[in-house]
Amino acid sequence: MKKKWLRITGPIVVIVIWLVVASFGGPTFGKLSSVSNNDQAAFLPSSSQSTKVENLQSQFASSTTLPAIVVLESNTSIASSAFPQLVTLDQKMQTVQGVALPSKDTPEPVVGPIPSSDNKAIEYIVPVSDTKNVQTVVKDLRQIVNKTKPNGTTAYVTGPAGLSADLVSAFGGIDGILLIVAIIAVFVILLLVYRALLLPFIVLLTAMFPLTAAILVVYGFASAGLIKLNGQSQGILSILVIGAATDYSLLLIARYKEALHDTESKWQALWQAYKAAFAPIAASAATVILALLCLLFSDLNSNRSLGPIAAIGIVFAFLAATTLLPALLLAFGRTAFWPFKPKLLPASSHPRLIKNPTGLEGSKGIWLWIGRQIQKRPVMIWIGALLILAVAISGLLQLKASGVSQTDVILGSSNAVDGQKALARHFDAGSGSPVEVVASQRVANRITSAILSTNGISQATVGKVVVNGDVLITATLKDDPYSQTAENVVSTLRSNLSTIDSNVLVGGTTAIALDTNTTAQNDLFKIIPIVLGVIFIILMILLRSIAAPVLLILSVAISYTASLGVSAIVFNHIFNFPGADPSVPLFGFVFLVALGVDYNIFLMTRVREESLHIGTKAGILRALTVTGSVITSAGVVLAATFAALGIIPILFLAQIAFIVAFGVLLDTILVRSLLVPALSYTLGKRIWWPSQLWRNGKE
Repeated sequence: MKKKWLRITGPIVVIVIWLVVASFGGPTFGKLSSVSNNDQAAFLPSSSQSTKVENLQSQFASSTTLPAIVVLESNTSIASSAFPQLVTLDQKMQTVQGVALPSKDTPEPVVGPIPSSDNKAIEYIVPVSDTKNVQTVVKDLRQIVNKTKPNGTTAYVTGPAGLSADLVSAFGGIDGILLIVAIIAVFVILLLVYRALLLPFIVLLTAMFPLTAAILVVYGFASAGLIKLNGQSQGILSILVIGAATDYSLLLIARYKEALHDTESKWQALWQAYKAAFAPIAASAATVILALLCLLFSDLNSNRSLGPIAAIGIVFAFLAATTLLPALLLAFGRTAFWPFKPKLLPASSHPRLIKNPTGLEGSKGIWLWIGRQIQKRPVMIWIGALLILAVAISGLLQLKASGVSQTDVILGSSNAVDGQKALARHFDAGSGSPVEVVASQRVANRITSAILSTNGISQATVGKVVVNGDVLITATLKDDPYSQTAENVVSTLRSNLSTIDSNVLVGGTTAIALDTNTTAQNDLFKIIPIVLGVIFIILMILLRSIAAPVLLILSVAISYTASLGVSAIVFNHIFNFPGADPSVPLFGFVFLVALGVDYNIFLMTRVREESLHIGTKAGILRALTVTGSVITSAGVVLAATFAALGIIPILFLAQIAFIVAFGVLLDTILVRSLLVPALSYTLGKRIWWPSQLWRNGKE
């Protein structure tokens, strides 16, 4: 009686606990943006020159502002009669809340109107003091400028403030649209996979509840300043939790459905499924969590923060799949599969009871056909798969991941991006986003002369304020401050100025971008070996083998490079992207390798389980056919959820969306379905070396 009471109340208590968590976490979802920071400078290491200059700026100025550049452009010369209207615009912009107020040092904070040499454009430099609400300030500026500008002119608000505002707007869909698209995509796929009405809702609940819990924890950590959250991390968190929780759910449900064919009792069936699925789900979650935490070794705070943020999400996805999902399955029993409820089969029909099994008994459809092909010609299949992957890898030579201009980060329309182009047509493109050099006062004249003699610099001004013997020198770039050309100028300045004074610091908007790209490239070569090492150790513990983990690590590494090669071709020749952020290959690696290993874990743990009963080769075929549909479904779901990132008009997210979505499909369809099974079948029980299964197991 007591046991029956626990069976009834246990699942109810679990469901209620998750409902309570969701009731607190759900309303927090819309608040994440309030603790999110998309400023590049905030994510650089303290050792970088641009960070040091950023920290010193407040000592050289009474207030720290972010410049907005207002540009009025005309196809013809702007008439002198428009000058009174231009002065009025100057005065109105100073009344916008958030624009720097007049002070003793700057009685007229707004600089302008400044006519261009061809008299077809007017420039204002508007210092924004309310840097926490840049989007609102820029919006107000644009409204006033558009109402007050002379007829026949086109108005833009650009510069660091304008670009920052448009970047925040581009991330706006992360709070709602992204989640809605991902949920719809997953729901449709689950309907097609299960052809059941209740199961898709059960799985979606198992995916959404851990997301609300993860958001609650991440919000708390970000509010307390323990982690730095940005739009990229925010979007990836949602997609990763939904995708991972759905994958884990698919595996447990597949084992539960199998068990329902063997027993009438839903309790016994769930317990049987739970015992079989818990280890691979736990190993999969541990692999992803530890791979993500390897990002803590990154020197970029944005990368370092993503590690624990995403890991928190995977922890809750695992908890939901191993607590909430079983409770929901017990609550609905066979009804969850309606209208196609699993039927009890005769015990004598179980494949493991057949003498001298091939592993294909009871299989049907495409997976029976694939199993037979691997059984007949395994060498031909894995060689063919490797040749296809080699062709894909060749595209890697076209990968451009050395960084892109910040004006290329926003996809689609942007007033600030268009304004930056207009600015470059009529003025020095770097006006309003100067290079900032901190140097000793004793060598200030020599430093200024060296700056002015550098190609790409139009002017340089020494500040009047002296702090600890240092002065701030501002230099104007001729080229777009967000371009690769401007970054090359900053690199040249650092090299040349250090010969005059080794303590000189070169910072500013362009330097921040340069330091970010350099740091991201260094992270790639540092973190990849760490991730591979961690995953290899987990696989050795799980499979009790060395040979199998080596095979799996090599397969996902090849799959990753092939995905990157195809992505490079697609980015360059189909989407015509200008390049990629150096963090793109790193993030693609972490997600693809960690998630790609997931599917191999699901496959190879089943291979080992079957090999103990019917031999390795038969076990490979048996595992392939029984896991084929569920792992493929999991891959399609994960690919669809990551593809949803593409709706956010940010270059980085669009590229990650394609790389991971394509890579997961490639790994699921080609690597896990053909390459790994065929190669394992060729090796036979040697894949278990040096375990006892290799020594004493059946071939």
